[in-house]
Amino acid sequence: MIETNITKMFGIKHPIFSAPMGPFFTRELALAVSEAGGLGVLSNVNIVGTDPVEEHKASIEYMIEHTDKPFGLNILTSRNNPGVKQMVRSLPKIVMNNVKMRDQCKYWLTSAGSSRFLPESKYFQELRENSEVKHFHVAPAVWLAKKCLDSNVDGIVVTGTEGGGHQSYERVSTLVLLQQINKYFPDLPKIACGGFATGESLAAALSLGAGAIAMGSRFIASKQSEFHEKYKALIPPGQPQDTGLYTGSFGPIRLYKNEYALAHPAPSSKEEMIEYENSITSEQRARDLGAYDRVYNGDITTGAVLLGQSIGIIDSIDDVNDIIERIITKAEDVIKRNASLLK
Repeated sequence: MIETNITKMFGIKHPIFSAPMGPFFTRELALAVSEAGGLGVLSNVNIVGTDPVEEHKASIEYMIEHTDKPFGLNILTSRNNPGVKQMVRSLPKIVMNNVKMRDQCKYWLTSAGSSRFLPESKYFQELRENSEVKHFHVAPAVWLAKKCLDSNVDGIVVTGTEGGGHQSYERVSTLVLLQQINKYFPDLPKIACGGFATGESLAAALSLGAGAIAMGSRFIASKQSEFHEKYKALIPPGQPQDTGLYTGSFGPIRLYKNEYALAHPAPSSKEEMIEYENSITSEQRARDLGAYDRVYNGDITTGAVLLGQSIGIIDSIDDVNDIIERIITKAEDVIKRNASLLK
């Protein structure tokens, strides 16, 4: 067994988390990851026509009904995320008023926006004071990690540009970013994300100061994930160069190269992205949100397909238990082998 500061913090068996993969549903996937000894994360669902507060509430209720293991949830704190104000007000109250929710929903992950938004909520402050919940924020750059510390986070998710989904403008790889952040903040709990899909990569992350890894694409390619079979089928034959950085709702986003992606070239600067955001009409925003609806229903041509470069090292669709067991077994072998190098 691999024990780290993160496994001890959350009371989990393995240092493996599922990455948040909004706007898609990840209820069954989160359950499978937590049941397998990792920590499953409920995504911020904002498919057209859904209420993010009600979707989170229903997913949390589902989790406590089907497992007694810890799990987490993700809130996208961008000002452009529909329902974000309601989520940071309502969700802490909902969890606070239910003992099982309070005991199990321990990992609150914010991303794609301010790290201050959630902890500034008086309801989350009350929840924090009366439970063991921990607040982590996604930090894709050193300067963002510093902001996270100012927000008094309990830890950060260090996400490099290899990962699928929203990225920073710096475009720094996880390998370099993790070393940078560990240099400046060696004692801050860290979860590494972006490019992880094997036991070797878990061992590498631990050696670079992380206490766990989070995986997105590897878990999309699982039997339990709710993603459409056409979406999953892109992964085993995929190569790293089949993905690229494009324009998303909250900045640059790594997508699978298809018709939709190629029509949304990545912004060259943060200023360009802000200008673009300010110019978006409600009709344009609805069309972009529709791209996630379409891919969720199997349209992998005109839909937004979020995948990371790790698809180049994933060659099968597997059971979540098998994925985690294989990664842990290999990581243990690598750690033992490396230890044997010491004379």
